Amino acid sequence: MIKRVRRTGSCSSTVLAAVLARSGVTVLRAVAPGGRERWERQNHAGRTVDLCAGPACALAAAVGTARVRPAVGLAVLAAGACGAYDDVVGAGDSRRGFRAHLAALRDGEVTSGAVKLFGISGAGLAAGAALKERPLDKVLAGAVIAGAAHFVNLVDVRPGRAGAAVLALGAPGLLREGPGAETAAVAMGTVAAVLPDDLAERTMLGDTGAHALGAALGAAVVAGNGRAGLAAHAVALVAAAVCGERVSEAARSLG
Repeated sequence: MIKRVRRTGSCSSTVLAAVLARSGVTVLRAVAPGGRERWERQNHAGRTVDLCAGPACALAAAVGTARVRPAVGLAVLAAGACGAYDDVVGAGDSRRGFRAHLAALRDGEVTSGAVKLFGISGAGLAAGAALKERPLDKVLAGAVIAGAAHFVNLVDVRPGRAGAAVLALGAPGLLREGPGAETAAVAMGTVAAVLPDDLAERTMLGDTGAHALGAALGAAVVAGNGRAGLAAHAVALVAAAVCGERVSEAARSLG
């Protein structure tokens, strides 16, 4: 009976997140706050796509994860907000990677990428502190949440890459029980609702959606792992961040 209830919780989380994400895209396309041009971008192939999936996914993931753990919902929302800031302010900035933004910071320039880096890191650490009890576990949890947010954004270089990563990496979490499974279900339900439009090159997640979904995915990992698992994931995600250009290039080459 308990397992059935928990599975029902994961299913309801998936459905709720998917409905919120799909509804969000529909509303944003109809209303287009600030004018339709503000919501349009050119993708890698030069096609015009909208950014509606990003905010819709961020809100859906934040609401869905907040039902499981409010601290996670806040972290997901913060990650999405930092991504949105970069989507708007950093749209014309060709600098990529932590090194470029940190170098600019040393020269006295606060780039949108730097704001995103410190904002998401802070949100991840705050969520990690709420989810774990011991100091080391809190730090590892924060690194996993922030690192996962960055990783999903790294692979969001072609249509469907980020969505596929969230589905593939979130699926093992569904095999567990408890908050980890429900949080993974939220991330997967959210991205599944917008993946067809993403693959059809009608929309893109942008930094807003990629960072929010990544933070939710990281929180699912945190909820389902002890110290050894957290350490292994943290090392892998830090390595991915250090080799960010290679990770992005590998994602481009797939398909």
